[in-house]
Amino acid sequence: MSLKLRRALLAIAAVAVLTAGVLVWQPGNGYRQANAATDYQQLQKFSHVMDIVRRAYVEKVSDEKLIEGALSGMLSSLDPHSTYLNKEMYKQMTVDTKGEFGGLGIEISAAEGGIRIVSPIEDTPADRAGVKAGDLIIKIDDQLARDISLAEGVKLMRGKPGTSIVLTIFREGENQPLEVKIVRAIIKVKSVKSDILAPGYAYLRVTQFQERTGKLLKGQISDLKKRSGGSLAGAVLDLRNNPGGLLNQAVEVSDLFLEKGNIVSTKSRAGKSLTFDARAGDALSGLPLIVLINNGSASASEIVAGALQDHHRAVLLGTKSFGKGSVQSVIPLQGGTAIKVTTALYYTPSGRSIQATGIDPDIQVEQVINKPAEQAKSKIPSVSERDLKGHLSNGNKKTRLKKAKKVEIKGAGASAAMQERLQMDTQLQRALDLLRGLHALHAG
Repeated sequence: MSLKLRRALLAIAAVAVLTAGVLVWQPGNGYRQANAATDYQQLQKFSHVMDIVRRAYVEKVSDEKLIEGALSGMLSSLDPHSTYLNKEMYKQMTVDTKGEFGGLGIEISAAEGGIRIVSPIEDTPADRAGVKAGDLIIKIDDQLARDISLAEGVKLMRGKPGTSIVLTIFREGENQPLEVKIVRAIIKVKSVKSDILAPGYAYLRVTQFQERTGKLLKGQISDLKKRSGGSLAGAVLDLRNNPGGLLNQAVEVSDLFLEKGNIVSTKSRAGKSLTFDARAGDALSGLPLIVLINNGSASASEIVAGALQDHHRAVLLGTKSFGKGSVQSVIPLQGGTAIKVTTALYYTPSGRSIQATGIDPDIQVEQVINKPAEQAKSKIPSVSERDLKGHLSNGNKKTRLKKAKKVEIKGAGASAAMQERLQMDTQLQRALDLLRGLHALHAG
């Protein structure tokens, strides 16, 4: 076969691969074709380089590997969230959103010098090993993270359950890199958890937005109402270290607490911009709601936090969120592969984009993990006027005074696990105090 013929065939193959996604996606009138001559020149360059590699590279490489490598490089050069998904990765991604997959239990993104941990997923091997949001992975076993793509990093970290891996991470505030050994496991993510914080006060925890998150959360609110004698006085919605998930579930969760108005809108350069609005019905009937966020709260978590903040439906407490305000579309290709490409930015009801800026909480509270033993050791006995020798009496025995009305809430109390958590979690303590204050202010 002549060189010219080979180049022609390669150019045709390249065009077929590059247009497959467009044919599936069909973004509509917003899409405009680039200049045909320029496209042809660029495809000629691609074909020429590919032909040189096939003929001159030190080892024989298949056309499939070269084209997949080109697609991977093209997408990863756009932003930290666009990527090419080979057969294995695409299949695994569809499993992830259903709540069960193998690996370490971390959400990651590309970063300069390595791979950034957006958030460890609660109750997973990574979480139990002490990995934190914001950690920078600089080495995976003996492989430098800066030398590999995000997709290759994911592949290295996933493996047979029971096998171990060592991540070398850089953590802000530490003088030297840390080595963390993690044993892989089948990750079964329970997206919604709940408990009683104190009589009448609900604790709602969303770890990730999966296929049934909205329905599960609604069901657990109903269960907590029953445990509290039929009604609640307020709730905490904990979105800390929640890396996000499905957009439609973020909308559904937001809608649980809103009576009306916009929840989120997306704006894209090509394709249809979308708007999602709330329907009537508030699962908490307007009761006080505190939303906990931190640097590990990303994407879908920020949609919920932003919507509730803009509508003044909840008080946000904690630290600034991650700042992922972009939307990715997964576009299937031939042969069981796909591409995940950033197609839009989302906007909160007030019209703000939080891309790369994050959401600021209404009340800034840094997390300080308290140890019960340390608390007991540092507790100093209090002294009041009545403890002083020779203090004056108040005369209440002579005059009968009307006692101030005490706010009492009936219902089940916190579990032993929640009591232990409250002792250590300062942000949760502040949230409960704020709920009690809001209830006392409006009681009676």
